[in-house]
This record gives sequence, structure tokens and C-alpha cells, in this order.
Amino acid sequence: MTRLFDPIQIGAIAAANRIAMAPLTRNRAAAHQVPTELMATYYQQRASAGLIIAEATQISPEGQGYLDTPGIYSPEQVAGWKKVTDGVHAAGGKIVLQLWHVGRISHVSLLPGGMSPVSSTARVAKAQTFTKDGFVDVSPPRALRTDEMPRLVADYRHAAKCAIQAGFDGVEVHGANGYLIDQFLRDSTNDRTDAYGGSVANRVRLLMEVMQAVTSEVGADRTGLRLSPVTPFSDIGQDSDAQGLFNHVVAQLAPLKLAYLHLIEGNTGGARDYLPFDYEALRQRYKQDHPQGVWIVNNGYDRQMAIDGVTKGQADVVAFGRPFISNPDLVHRLRDNLPLAALDPNTLYGGDAKGYTDYPSLAETAG
Repeated sequence: MTRLFDPIQIGAIAAANRIAMAPLTRNRAAAHQVPTELMATYYQQRASAGLIIAEATQISPEGQGYLDTPGIYSPEQVAGWKKVTDGVHAAGGKIVLQLWHVGRISHVSLLPGGMSPVSSTARVAKAQTFTKDGFVDVSPPRALRTDEMPRLVADYRHAAKCAIQAGFDGVEVHGANGYLIDQFLRDSTNDRTDAYGGSVANRVRLLMEVMQAVTSEVGADRTGLRLSPVTPFSDIGQDSDAQGLFNHVVAQLAPLKLAYLHLIEGNTGGARDYLPFDYEALRQRYKQDHPQGVWIVNNGYDRQMAIDGVTKGQADVVAFGRPFISNPDLVHRLRDNLPLAALDPNTLYGGDAKGYTDYPSLAETAG
């Protein structure tokens, strides 16, 4: 049991235990997508996690897909996030920021000048997003031009630089859940005929250019990547050969020597066995070329599954999402096998402190 609660080195980051807080969109940013004091309190409350992976944060105005999600491209946003990282570090925690571009999962009302969302494709997703009018259908996207790709990669680099300026211990590139990078990876949503479409090598090109840019900016030992090989999230169709695609991805990534890979197993927030996929074979393939690379697993883990996964070597770190929302002291509860508090689903997205910073720890309850 103790291995889950043992320290671990994640690249340059010394984590106190092997429990990560997964990125969770909560839609609490202020005007101009600036993080707030309330967000600083929320993350500081959860600083006992070995590693906090802060919520998905757009790399540019073009990358936004939901109302009141934070950004990491302006000086005001950097200053807002600095309050978050200072709070987490004061409480003894470590925190990285997830870099996000939603691609086609957006709405014209959220984008500069009412522009269309951009993607690998011009095909519209059968999905909804959260706007000032509530949940609405996403807008039709346009396919990015080949000559726009360097600017897009530069946006990721700039966001990574801003994250380090804001005091984060590192960054995680969001390559999962049907957002922009995933839209390029899968042949179900990549119908391009240029250098970024067609073959597996071409479809992986954007991801590799982003990872090379980010690691050159902040260091590979402070960079992670999140992947979700088979999730249908955000109307992302299945790749015709998911195992082959992601085998190629990890083989290409290995020489970069990233701090970690973060894998969503199965359907995000749903069935872990949604479709057959050999995550263990993928892990072994990655470790073969990068033994020090930390393997983070996610989706539906409970205490015993987490203990077993780490003990058996199938995972180095286990990320928990929703349990951290209603249990700021989740690490303590898992360590001592104590009951978990239930979350209020009505306060997940948007709002104020209710259902955000008012979930008590066991110590506060006892007090």
C-alpha cells in the first residue's frame, strides 16, 4: 500500500506522493480569462496531491472553447496564475499547467471577432459547449491552412513560457479528449491532404512540433503530455488503427525524454473498457526507450485500483479527478482508507465558492 504514498521524481519535479490531481474545468475565471483569488484558494486547499495538474488553460484567444475558462498568454493572466502557484507552493505542493487549444469544440460567441473555430477539418462536431446562453451546439470550424501551423506552434511555445513565468513547476500539453491535437492525430477527424494529414507520420507532425517547441522553451524535464487513445469525448471518432497510431506517438516521443505521459484509459469519465486497447503494451514500449519517464494513469480509479496499479508497476502515478473536487484532503482520506464526500453536480461549472472552495477537509469537519 505504501508505494502509492511514497515520493517520486517526475522529471525535475520532486513529488511527495504518487497521487496526482487531474485537470478539471470549473469555469471560474474572471474577465479576460484571468485566474482569481478564489481559484488560488481552491488549488491551495488541494496541495497535498503529489502533483496538481491545473485545469485546461487556453494558449491563445483562438483556443478558447468554454465560458470563463482561464488563459495563459497575457501579462494579466500570468499575474493571476502567480497567486495560484504561490499558494500551492506555500502549502508544500507542486503544480503544472495544462496547455489547451480546443480546436473545433468552440462557438463563435467565445472567439475574437466572432471568428470560426479552427481545426484539422472543416467538418462540424456533433457536440455542445458552454456559453453565456448555457449549453449550445458548437459552431462549424474551418480547417487551418498549412501556412498557419508555425503560428499555432509558436502559441504553444509562448503559453509554456508564460506558465513558467507564472511560477508553475512545469506544463502538460493537452493532446486528448477530442481537442485540437487529437483532431489532428485521428484519421476520423483529419481529412487533410497536406503535410499534416494522410499518413500516421503526417498526422503526428503537429503534436511533435508542439512538443519540440515546448520542451525547447521550458525543458523536457518540466513537460508532460496527456493522451486518450480511444475516448469518444467531444465527438472524436475512433482512429482506424488506434494501437498503431499511439505506438507511433510514444516511439516518436521517447527521444524527447519528457517528464511524464498521462493516459486516459477508456472513455473519459465513463467506461474504462469502452474499446479494447493495450495500455500496458503502450507503457512498456515507452519505458523501453525512456525508463525514467513517469507513466500517469487516469479514469475511474478507486483506492484499491490505485494501490494495485502502482504496486504492480503498471503505473508510476495515479491521477484522480472528481474525487478531488469534493475532497480537498483526498490524499489523507486515501492513505487512511476514510470515506469520501460526494460532490454536488449542480456546481461543477461556473458560479462562486459554493461547490468549489466550501468542501471541508476531515480536520475541518472534526473541528
